[in-house]
Amino acid sequence: MPISSPTAAERAYAQMRSEILDGLLVPGAALLEVEQSERLGVSRTPVREALRRLVAEGLAEPTGRRGLVVTQVDERDVRSLFELRACLEAQAAQLAAERGDPEVFAGFADAFTHWYELFGGPAVSGERVSEYFALIRSFDEATGAATENSFLVDTMENLRTHIARVRRMAGHSQGRLAASASEHALIARAVSRGDAALALHATHVHLHNSHEHFRRSWRPAGQSEPRGRRNTGATEKPR
Repeated sequence: MPISSPTAAERAYAQMRSEILDGLLVPGAALLEVEQSERLGVSRTPVREALRRLVAEGLAEPTGRRGLVVTQVDERDVRSLFELRACLEAQAAQLAAERGDPEVFAGFADAFTHWYELFGGPAVSGERVSEYFALIRSFDEATGAATENSFLVDTMENLRTHIARVRRMAGHSQGRLAASASEHALIARAVSRGDAALALHATHVHLHNSHEHFRRSWRPAGQSEPRGRRNTGATEKPR
């Protein structure tokens, strides 16, 4: 059966969503129908539909006479996101340990261990870091599938959209990436061995460390990067 081409509305939505998550459309940026229609080369109707989807996803919001704007992200949002993430991802890890395929997660553990060793060496290019994020994405998808809980998966998917924005604002240091790879390896190994308690604990440790990194490194849009910290320049495509 042939795969249908995306509609104009789907293309407009995908492009604007990507630009918001990549920081090209910054928090507070106006999303006017006429301007976006001309910029994207589509009529106003598909742009209007795309904007509705962005509002429903929490990436755009109405504000006064400016119409829709890209939603802001502040430190309270970061805290709230991680509070919810701790509940959902810990539960997912437990269920994956109970229901997942051991061989699949043993493979992920080996892959994360490889990245841990790689990040411990010379500087890694932004392109390679993007490959690491793709591995995380695959791991998250495998974990979600292993839970056999579609409601949990759908909720986590929406959450990760906003986590991706926060992650971009915080930037990446190779030291933190190495720690992340080690933490993911431990989670994956626990899941592969069916150790739900360890999977839960390892997930909480990973999320605590991630939150601390974001809390120290996060900066509002437009604020310069802290001196002395190198950003890999990689962009994580949200899942």
